[in-house]
Amino acid sequence: MTQALNQTLLARATAKLGPQASLALGLLILAVLLAMPLLHLLPADNALHVSAYGLTLVGKILCYAIVALALDLVWGYAGLLSLGHGLFFALGGYAMGMYLMRQSAGDGLPAFMSFLAWSELPWYWYGTSNFLWALCLVVLAPGLLALVFGFFAFRSRIKGVYFSIMTQALTFAGMLLFFRNETGFGGNNGFTNFRTILGFDITAPGTRAFLFFCTVLLLVGSLALGFALARSKFGRVLTALRDAENRLMFCGYDPRGYKLFIWVLSAVLCGLAGALYVPQVGIINPSEMSPTNSIEAAIWVALGGRGTLIGPLLGAGLVNGMKSWFTVAFPEYWLFALGALFIVITLFLPKGVIGLLRKEKDQ
Repeated sequence: MTQALNQTLLARATAKLGPQASLALGLLILAVLLAMPLLHLLPADNALHVSAYGLTLVGKILCYAIVALALDLVWGYAGLLSLGHGLFFALGGYAMGMYLMRQSAGDGLPAFMSFLAWSELPWYWYGTSNFLWALCLVVLAPGLLALVFGFFAFRSRIKGVYFSIMTQALTFAGMLLFFRNETGFGGNNGFTNFRTILGFDITAPGTRAFLFFCTVLLLVGSLALGFALARSKFGRVLTALRDAENRLMFCGYDPRGYKLFIWVLSAVLCGLAGALYVPQVGIINPSEMSPTNSIEAAIWVALGGRGTLIGPLLGAGLVNGMKSWFTVAFPEYWLFALGALFIVITLFLPKGVIGLLRKEKDQ
């Protein structure tokens, strides 16, 4: 009896330690991320110096983690599997890229326009030399597109696999549009050769460190917003919408407004992530709209565990870390590895890595 009592007390202590340990681990990771831009400013011969490549790689993965979190809001909580979030990410990136290209061109036309013998800026480029207007475009471009698409899709009660196919078709159509030179977005090459942002050299260590710091803040803010929504009445309605939409409608709720709000919010978060991605990586082109990228984002969420918010961040880090290694060591095998990973998740990890960890904890 004493042994059984001790085991019970130990189990309770472990259960209490679980959230505390998770919080401590999260704070440790956050401290490391916040320290990285400071370590990047150290001299290159310092043992603690973080290289520009390392800072850019982690910054890129953090931008992808924001996309994974945004997708989890609509898939994990509202049950809407989007295969087109790459479009919203790219639109935010292009909006920021337009500002950066204007900064590089000065009073003239962007280089690709001069090469194509354009005589003046298209009307939709007006005002893009202003940073505040560029920020507005970062939010408005993906937000308005998501609003229009979502309004008609949810009004027609399109859901399930049909919704997924339509979002994939949307991003594919966007990719084909941006590939055309006459659209005024650089065609196949997109935007590159950025020089300054707000008057600062975009490749300077201080600028890189600041952009990385902004990415960390956006990730933390998005995560806090996600948890606040998930724990609110709105979040409970979303999960009810995911699990039993007809029953929710019977209770007097109109699911269209809830779907549209979380759909637009998710698109805006992707646009903000794209806007921070472009100045750190230094390029944006139509390949970011490829349906393959949106499918990869779904794999990030599935691997980490959808409906958990933390899980998709973990999935984005794991998959993109693997991708960085594979594309250097075995570039021709990456797509095969990605397909195998998807099969393994489907067969053995239906609740993702977070679900596996919780299962082991319960045992």
